[in-house]
Amino acid sequence: MKKKTKKFIIWTFCIICLVSAGYFSDYMNVSKNNIPFSKILYSLKNGDIQKLVVVNEKTFIGSYKNGKQFKSSGLVTDLILHNLNNAQDKHCTQYSLEYTEKNLLFSILLSIFPFLFILSMIFFFTKQLQVGGGQAMSFGKSQAKLLTESQKVTFNDVAGIDECKSELEEVVEFLKSPGKFTQLGGKIPKGILLIGSPGTGKTLLARAVAGEADVPFFSVSGSDFVEMFVGVGASRVRDLFKQGKKRSPCIIFIDEIDAVGRQRGSGMGGGNDEREQTLNQLLVEMDGFEVNNGIIIIAATNRADVLDSAILRPGRFDRQVIVPLPDMSARERIFEVHTKKIPLCENVVLGKMAKMTPGMSGADIANLVNEAALSAARNAQTQVTMNDLERAQEKVIMGVEKNSLTMNYKEYHKTAYHESGHAIVTTLLPDIEDPVHKLSIIPRGQALGVTINLPQRDRYSISKKYLDDQLCILMSGRVAEELIFNELSSGASNDFEKATSIAKKMVCDLGMSKNLGPIIYGEKYNRSFIGEASKPSYSEATGKKIDDEIKNIISVQYNRSRYILESNIDILHKVANTLIDYETISGEELKLIISGYEMTRARPRKKIKIE
Repeated sequence: MKKKTKKFIIWTFCIICLVSAGYFSDYMNVSKNNIPFSKILYSLKNGDIQKLVVVNEKTFIGSYKNGKQFKSSGLVTDLILHNLNNAQDKHCTQYSLEYTEKNLLFSILLSIFPFLFILSMIFFFTKQLQVGGGQAMSFGKSQAKLLTESQKVTFNDVAGIDECKSELEEVVEFLKSPGKFTQLGGKIPKGILLIGSPGTGKTLLARAVAGEADVPFFSVSGSDFVEMFVGVGASRVRDLFKQGKKRSPCIIFIDEIDAVGRQRGSGMGGGNDEREQTLNQLLVEMDGFEVNNGIIIIAATNRADVLDSAILRPGRFDRQVIVPLPDMSARERIFEVHTKKIPLCENVVLGKMAKMTPGMSGADIANLVNEAALSAARNAQTQVTMNDLERAQEKVIMGVEKNSLTMNYKEYHKTAYHESGHAIVTTLLPDIEDPVHKLSIIPRGQALGVTINLPQRDRYSISKKYLDDQLCILMSGRVAEELIFNELSSGASNDFEKATSIAKKMVCDLGMSKNLGPIIYGEKYNRSFIGEASKPSYSEATGKKIDDEIKNIISVQYNRSRYILESNIDILHKVANTLIDYETISGEELKLIISGYEMTRARPRKKIKIE
């Protein structure tokens, strides 16, 4: 309603201005042709005048026969009227003479209209600049937005992070009934810091607190405080807390607080750095001489390691809530939340999708479900099937299928043997924890083929055996190519990158090397932005030992993978040929092929062109 009323007022104002401008232009046209009475008399004798109007017995306003208007100011006396009548009788001219009284109020308004119009326009545009637009008149004003009822979110919209919800539900209870806690001498926490990876639901949690608490909720980003003008950031912090005091009790949510709360002394501006001034003001407002009762600060970041220690202390952020990536059961509940309004086919098993999405955040899952719904809509389906969800998962992780790609015959076969090597070693390794779910030689994204594993559980502690098995699987693609084609290719470059990273972590971070022992070999903190380059915390001789140990770990697993594939070369040929015929094989079909069974389903139409 406010927007409609504002539009109505603006349009009404514009129409009044246009009408008044029309009247004013007519008045100006008459005024600029002000002539003496003698000229009127002369024109009357010549028969050029069509109409004369006497206004308030003071002024003649008239028009010539050609339509041009004129005016003659001065007192209209009886003598003048007598001369006019004589001129009409003598020269037989035809014209009309009228008497009228002009509205005095209208005359006054008409005379001051230009000034009113200019002042109104100045006021209007100044107001627009202050409220929105370029913000030219409000640099020091806070950029915080007040959450409205239409944006309301509750804890029912949050799933998979129950511990974090319980922490924040207590804050809601603080706001609703503070006496329950203060009667025992407790104090309401001043600040809560949400820490977690991108997409884990930090902002959603804050919005849910606002929806449940039913108190004013101001949201602002950390970058909104920092401006190119000195002192603006601190001014905006002051204005934000001033607004909060007026609406107390309330919640102020600062998203990505690391943009303004970074460690002081790390910039190039020293004590005059604008960001540091903003942070100092924020520290004072959160816990200084002046008490801000009834204001709870909730902040979110995924870079807690760079925050200043002063902002993390109790009294400012009393609680730090870790928002982790969801585990398997949490992912299933997140799938349930995001599929609540989507018609699902009976064959959809959300528990299986939860297994297939290890490491995915809530935002990733929301995107995956949306991709599946779009895929079903493109195919004119009425429901989303399990196949749609699996295709969406592959698309999100690896990219879309490149069906238009034309591959060389030898490259196509190399890809088939490469992926078959991965799949066979994964299946034949004893006590493998992540069995093969699907293998395909249809190119996706940067990869010419892919082998997808299906973890059976979430992993919180990783054993050396598990990492050795992963290295063995990563080496098996190159080993298969070498065994069959007796040549090397670039197809295993990504496998080597992953393997080197795992082996380096085993040696330098996890203490899994017998030769180097349980010692962490890291690097000094990188402060290259102030001229200090990062340096290793070990000698050159130790560095050579680390390199030799990494190479040795990978070589052992390379030979292990070679032994498995050489011992099962017939199975390698069989799986690769089947993969060439069908392009995609499921994990169940792979087990049947390894056990000696033949594929029974019909061969699909080839998606890849072979030259």
